[in-house]
Amino acid sequence: MNSISVRALLVRGMLAGLIAGALALAVAYFLGESQVDAAIALEEAHSHDHGGGEELVSRTMQATGGLATGVLVFGVAVGGIAALVFCYALGRIGNFGPRATAALIAGAALLTVYVVPFLKYPANPPAVGNPDTIGKRTALFFLMVALSVLLAVAAVIIGRRLAPRLGNWNATIAAVAGFVLLIGLAYAFLPSFDEVGKDFPAGLLWEFRLSTLAVQATLWSVFGIVFGYLTERLLTPAVPAATPRTASAVN
Repeated sequence: MNSISVRALLVRGMLAGLIAGALALAVAYFLGESQVDAAIALEEAHSHDHGGGEELVSRTMQATGGLATGVLVFGVAVGGIAALVFCYALGRIGNFGPRATAALIAGAALLTVYVVPFLKYPANPPAVGNPDTIGKRTALFFLMVALSVLLAVAAVIIGRRLAPRLGNWNATIAAVAGFVLLIGLAYAFLPSFDEVGKDFPAGLLWEFRLSTLAVQATLWSVFGIVFGYLTERLLTPAVPAATPRTASAVN
């Protein structure tokens, strides 16, 4: 793949990420902001009893400009990264076309970058969590992301190396089993945090967590569809339309 193709795919990946980010922003705003508002109301009611601090950024700005900036910038950034991964993976992970490769990358990204870390360190709304442990919790979350991505890459490499001896199906099962085993060990040995107060509504907590999962699922699903379409148009040569045979010249 030459530099022109890589540049074109990078631009398309960022464009697809922007489109996916816009749709994910809509999901975040209409599905998740109501849970955030409810959690903030609980936090403010608690802070009135103990003396609350001054608000540095208005809630309106957080829910509009701040949310839009964060989601859209994130979409463009991960779209560009996924496009570079696509450039390397196309033709190397199997006999898949551009659309299938884009879909596999999007699905793998959703699984490794969000779902696996989410199961160990799920997102918490405002009023949940000890402020003294936020730095440690953030570091462990990103450590879980790094472990998940690295183990997924290792599973793909090992699966490919085992395929000639075990066959594609058995090699895939062995690689997935190894990935699950090592992730399970990471879950077991990394510290956990149970900082949800007993008075915090369980329904609100899970609605918030499901909304964050819906945002990520929307982002990566839309990215896979849009990027797959754009890459197929770029990389698949168009088949020229058949033209009728011209009549032979009359002598």
